[in-house]
Amino acid sequence: MSRSMKKFLSKASGNLQNIPGWRTGRRIVVFESDDWGSIRMPSKDVYNNLLSKGFKIDGSDYNRLDSLENNDDLLMLYEVLRSHKDKNGNPAIMTANLIVANPDFKKIKESEFTQFFYEPVIETLQRYPNHDNVVKLWKEGVKERLFYPQFHGREHVNVVRWLEALRQKTPEIMVTFDYETTFSGNGDYNFMEVLDFNSHDDISLMKESISDGLNLFEHIIGYRSKSFIPPCYTWDSSVEETLYKCGVRYIQGLVVQLLPTGSFGKYKKRYHFLGGKNKLGQYYLVRNAFFEPSLSKSSDPVGECLNRIEIAFRWHKPAIISTHRINFIGSLDIRNRERNLLFLDELLRRMLQKWPDIEFMTSEQLGNLIAETK
Repeated sequence: MSRSMKKFLSKASGNLQNIPGWRTGRRIVVFESDDWGSIRMPSKDVYNNLLSKGFKIDGSDYNRLDSLENNDDLLMLYEVLRSHKDKNGNPAIMTANLIVANPDFKKIKESEFTQFFYEPVIETLQRYPNHDNVVKLWKEGVKERLFYPQFHGREHVNVVRWLEALRQKTPEIMVTFDYETTFSGNGDYNFMEVLDFNSHDDISLMKESISDGLNLFEHIIGYRSKSFIPPCYTWDSSVEETLYKCGVRYIQGLVVQLLPTGSFGKYKKRYHFLGGKNKLGQYYLVRNAFFEPSLSKSSDPVGECLNRIEIAFRWHKPAIISTHRINFIGSLDIRNRERNLLFLDELLRRMLQKWPDIEFMTSEQLGNLIAETK
């Protein structure tokens, strides 16, 4: 397919997804950023060791660039966000979708991989250098209206499938486990699809994880999360009742929900539009713009994001911008953070120049506005 045809189809799909759903005359911008708090590649040393053992992880952006955020990552991100103010004098803000726990590798190994154990993210952070102020910085970000955590999951690993793979004890997965990663040893697969299942019997464990994770979120952050983004945009709709009982009123996602079928990699699709509501009264928030310079390989990530924002505003929709933590992390490759913060600074500057009446909001604020006006 030619480049011009890809550009045409992208523009067409951008317009189509903005036609149905809730509208507003206000120019609202929401940044939804996933994966904060989760482990990925523990350190540059681990990355190099895995490379030396023959794992081809240099072709995986997530394994090559993404790691648990450190003090510097947050401080430098905040510096960019606070330097751009909207029409109301509020700085740009990230809805930071947070993983609140990580695997407890020692206990899992002691159980002979028969049970899953986790450690709260506050314990994970204590074991990493230059991470001692991360929780404090999360909370300072909330107070300064720069960084607003919401719930993304208890852990970012499909517990059932990961344990099944570990019990096979292949040499590859034993090595990746010993380095405290959830990397499968194959491609860039890390068992990330938390709410996918092998059978419907797995759903009860997933509901327990959601409930437990939301309670842990409140314990760490100090408030209940009113929104949730399902990892990998994959979930069975039956878990929405558990989310509702635990206080979640807004479900972040894309226009397509991937419905598990019990067969790995095979999904049914359900389509959502902004402000759509399920039978429990929960509203769907649909992302319609993307800022992913570490992942997209685009030569112009700023321009492409601005084009998506323009389409959203043309249809009187908020611009809900999908971005991931990987774009702002520098511990594995400092150039990644430096380059992308310059892109973010340019994006914010250019959007405010073009639309000076922009209002920055969190996902929760947008959800509340939709609920009030509906």
